[in-house]
Amino acid sequence: MAIASARVAPGTVRCRIVLCLTLALIVSPTPARAQILDKRALFARQSWWDNRDWNWFVARIPAFESPDSTIDATYYYRWELVTKHLTYGSARSGYTFTEFIDRPFWSGAYGAISCPLGHQFAELRWLNDREIVSDFARYWFETPGAQPRSYSNWYGAAMWGLYEVTRDSALLRRVLPYMKRQDSGWTAEHWDAAHRMFRWDGLHDGMERNINSRQTDDIDEGAEGYRPTLNSYLYGDARAIARASALFGDTAGARAYDARADSLRRRVQDELWDRRREFFLHQFAHDEKGGVRALTRTYESGTHAGDPHGRELIGYVPWQFDLPEQGKGYERAWRLLMDTAYFLAPFGPTTVERHDPQFVISPRCCWWSGNSWPYATTQTLDAMANLLNDYRQTVVSADAWMRLFAIYTHTQRKDGRPYVAEAANPDNGSWSGHDAPYHSEHYFHSAYVNLVITGVVGLRPRADDSVVVNPLAPRSWDYFALDDVRYHGRALSVLWDSDGSRYGRGAGLMIVADGRVIARAPRLGRLAAYLAPATPAAPELAPLVNLAVNNGHAAYPWTDVSYAAPENPPTYLVDGNYWYHVVPPNRWTTIGSPNERDTVTVDFGSARRVQRVALYVLDDRGLGPVRAPVRYDLDLWVGDRWQRVVAAKRAPARPEGHRANVVSFAPTTTSRVRIVLVPRAGAPVGLSELAIWGSDSPGVTAVPPARDLAFDARPSASYTAPDDRVEQVNDLQVAFTRYSRNRWTALGTPNASDWVELDFGEPKSVRMVELYLWGDGDRVKAPKSYTIQFWDGSVWRDAPIVSRVPARPLASARNVVTLESFRTSGIRVVLEHDLPAVSGITELIVLP
Repeated sequence: MAIASARVAPGTVRCRIVLCLTLALIVSPTPARAQILDKRALFARQSWWDNRDWNWFVARIPAFESPDSTIDATYYYRWELVTKHLTYGSARSGYTFTEFIDRPFWSGAYGAISCPLGHQFAELRWLNDREIVSDFARYWFETPGAQPRSYSNWYGAAMWGLYEVTRDSALLRRVLPYMKRQDSGWTAEHWDAAHRMFRWDGLHDGMERNINSRQTDDIDEGAEGYRPTLNSYLYGDARAIARASALFGDTAGARAYDARADSLRRRVQDELWDRRREFFLHQFAHDEKGGVRALTRTYESGTHAGDPHGRELIGYVPWQFDLPEQGKGYERAWRLLMDTAYFLAPFGPTTVERHDPQFVISPRCCWWSGNSWPYATTQTLDAMANLLNDYRQTVVSADAWMRLFAIYTHTQRKDGRPYVAEAANPDNGSWSGHDAPYHSEHYFHSAYVNLVITGVVGLRPRADDSVVVNPLAPRSWDYFALDDVRYHGRALSVLWDSDGSRYGRGAGLMIVADGRVIARAPRLGRLAAYLAPATPAAPELAPLVNLAVNNGHAAYPWTDVSYAAPENPPTYLVDGNYWYHVVPPNRWTTIGSPNERDTVTVDFGSARRVQRVALYVLDDRGLGPVRAPVRYDLDLWVGDRWQRVVAAKRAPARPEGHRANVVSFAPTTTSRVRIVLVPRAGAPVGLSELAIWGSDSPGVTAVPPARDLAFDARPSASYTAPDDRVEQVNDLQVAFTRYSRNRWTALGTPNASDWVELDFGEPKSVRMVELYLWGDGDRVKAPKSYTIQFWDGSVWRDAPIVSRVPARPLASARNVVTLESFRTSGIRVVLEHDLPAVSGITELIVLP
């Protein structure tokens, strides 16, 4: 029989399900239809979509609607944002996620950064795609070049939070050793045995130029100390490891990790809580300039000694992990959050209280001394929701939570459209100075979807056989619905319909599981129900892998095109990322092509078994010249000839832009795949990405030599900037962005011209050179001119040139030089600098 809980006021302590559940109401056993909301209709309400792949979203994300159209729009925007950062790194590593839309030099393999992983997993646990989520969970410890501790984070707690939603014990069992390895790494690197706490600096919390580091000689990495952030994160990790260990029968291990968590909790409360200011504060590890003394908290010593301020949003982070104990008065810290004299602002909260002596709203990145940072706002809202659900307190209310959430929602706007960058001005909402082009757009450093689900709707994840809902939504709302959310292996919906007219299932709050109402209440409030364990899913077959992706350091797969616009080179086709907007670009296009049709060919280097191809088709819709093609054909190299794929399923049936165009066919062994694109009259075509899915097992064919003669060559240069490496000009990684570091430049050179040389070691036939010039528009620009030379055995000679595209050197572009074919053991590119700027190269490709 279905049962419902007694409703209790927000703020009631989380209780055991056997105590919470009462036979309050008998609910209908009759099944409702599987989905309550029409997802496609909801998507169509929004006009700002870049990714219009409704099939992808319908299959993977929960539907949500409310009376607040701004919340609804932001909810769906944040799901689209996830797709912009979804990155397929390699056939071995699978999926990961980036923080920035580019891959800056401080990121790990394929652009992932550990700082936001906790927020990212909070969003992704609600994604109905086990492969993506599992790949990302494993990425941090199974992918060479991942950097799981480059910044503070809560990987272990995130893994347990993922389990609370999915109940995927197989995945939890796989990552539990990684949770422990992460904990051991933190202990080895940042544990202070004498002080019995973890210590690090604000920059490595992702919080540069804070009010503590600014009191030292190094405003970025200064003020190493004992912070509410890292110590709370690792308290949460220890609790997570304890719970996972207990789940798998390791009671001794669970007790040990719980004891460590208990000890760390006491230390945080004893050392970081300031009784006078009633707040958790940073504590310095060392003596610093200006009289700052070790083991004092913010403003207990130094220039600002005795100042009554010094509070930062990080003082609320302990509640993000339920660290503060009940009944000891810690919740008094929250009385300041919604006060404009402290943190509240029109587009806040501010990261530092308003009247702090170091409070500043910076016009440029990256200052955590007053600006509004979505990363910190997410933490604060998470922590506040925990306070409302897990603690007995009267300091804050659900209305206060919704007020702050509404501010957070409205902050995520630019030019009237949903948008998020790095940080905002808390007084006017401007992202200016924290919105670097091709870097900060659509910044995945915070969460929002999780706040809608666990806060507004109030679905509170648990690891037992129950579902608990405690909406923080306004009591003035007549309706809301969260539909088709995958929870504990079931399809769950949470509905609020004040009079029963909206959804036709009666009035009140209700929980629906697999089409059946399992709990109902007449008013908004806490509602719980027993949720029987789902039937274990059948073991999944080995997933298909993307055989086309090539993020460098590998000669194959090799992508060749009949034509490419210089600024839209083919390397974008196989970088594992896709989006469709013109700026910032991630696209191959045929702008300027003289051809009636153009082709993209992917050579695997050996036979592979393929069965699906996805073309991420561009259509600029008036914002640029590119249109979806009239038609495209798919050819496979079978035996010694091309064979057209005709018996295939296409979705959609005709080419459409802003979505994946998927061709599925019977598994076929091939070494090459060709796409033939037929354009509309007068309109170029383009793709953001090309994915070819098949078996990871290579065929028996021996891998041939690299198509790119430069790949195995030995590079050298007349001069190389100290921060750059000439070896990166032939690693098959192209990175045009300002914050990349995969390049050679001549910064600092005394020369008016410089050369870059490739030594093949033996004579090779050469007919084409592709020069990917890098520039920042300031100190590094396209050269005034460049010359291609070859070694004739005794001297360097100018190569006979047939054509150059483009005619003049162009930075952030593929400069193609076609040559009269000749044999040589070496190629040299001589660049005449456009002084006072110098030249740069991110990649140099040489073709026979």
